[in-house]
Amino acid sequence: RSDSQIDALTPEEIVAIIDRAGIVGLGGATFPTKVKLAPPPGCHAEVLVINGVECEPYLTNDHALMLAHSREIVSGIKLLMRAAGVNRAIVGIENNKPDAIAAMRDAARDVDGVEVAALKVKYPQGGEKQLIEALLGKEVPSGALPVSTGAIVQNVATAYSVYEAVCYDKPLIDRIVTVTGPSVTHPGNYLVPIGMNIMSLIQVAGGVPADTGKIILGGPMMGRAVVTIDTPTVKGVSGVLMLPESQSRRGRVEPCIRCASCVSACPMGLEPYLMSTLSRLGRWDELEHNKVMNCIECGCCSYICPASRPLLDYIRLGKSKVGNLIRLRNKK
Repeated sequence: RSDSQIDALTPEEIVAIIDRAGIVGLGGATFPTKVKLAPPPGCHAEVLVINGVECEPYLTNDHALMLAHSREIVSGIKLLMRAAGVNRAIVGIENNKPDAIAAMRDAARDVDGVEVAALKVKYPQGGEKQLIEALLGKEVPSGALPVSTGAIVQNVATAYSVYEAVCYDKPLIDRIVTVTGPSVTHPGNYLVPIGMNIMSLIQVAGGVPADTGKIILGGPMMGRAVVTIDTPTVKGVSGVLMLPESQSRRGRVEPCIRCASCVSACPMGLEPYLMSTLSRLGRWDELEHNKVMNCIECGCCSYICPASRPLLDYIRLGKSKVGNLIRLRNKK
């Protein structure tokens, strides 16, 4: 499309193009972008928050994208602003990426309403609720959507995909994936067709190292280990992490000593030790009462636990069960 054709597009037409291109949130959750751009009744968008934090260890795909395509990302941000009906956008990037901050600020220098904010390095600042609090000083209420604060959050890779879809009618058919690990021969960020076999992708990076004990899709904190690599990549795969056996073993599970380290570490102010126990015992009503659906599955509780208890494993199970119960209840 020419510049004049793009400028003539209405917000509804931009959203229709985004929908037709199959664009979703590329930060990991893969929530449909079209849905985010249509807030529910009673909610009004005031600002677009662009997530360039990338706080997970090992992952650098968003970092690489901002360095290579900063101007295209800013163009995508402008299109998202028009689609959302807002005149302000903030790009949040942790200050351990000074080159990406400089590149994005240079690209946004002459663009009205777009600013780039350097944030403290802090996990899990890439979560929607944490990012909104860091940039806007607003807290998303329990059970509410982020747009209830007036903010719509999109990933930098999503903004780039919007640019490609609107300007070139390109659907979401590829994305940058970080393939890495301490022993990987050729670690790096690769532009990968969605659907490419993970085994083939790993071969491009030099193959599976001999000392590999676990292969994770995503980062070490929120990613999930895979049973087989003979499977395709999907839109939500941001990284393939191969950890050596020495970093893959879980410690021996010990009794909970009630130290409350997991409570102190939880960014959502929850009680992971309690939710884990309720999930293990199948007490779903109590689990819902203790706000398990507010968990963002960041893994801080399991990481900090001195007793090596699988807190997040049980919480994920309980969250799935409670979510299903809530959906069944709402259908009645």
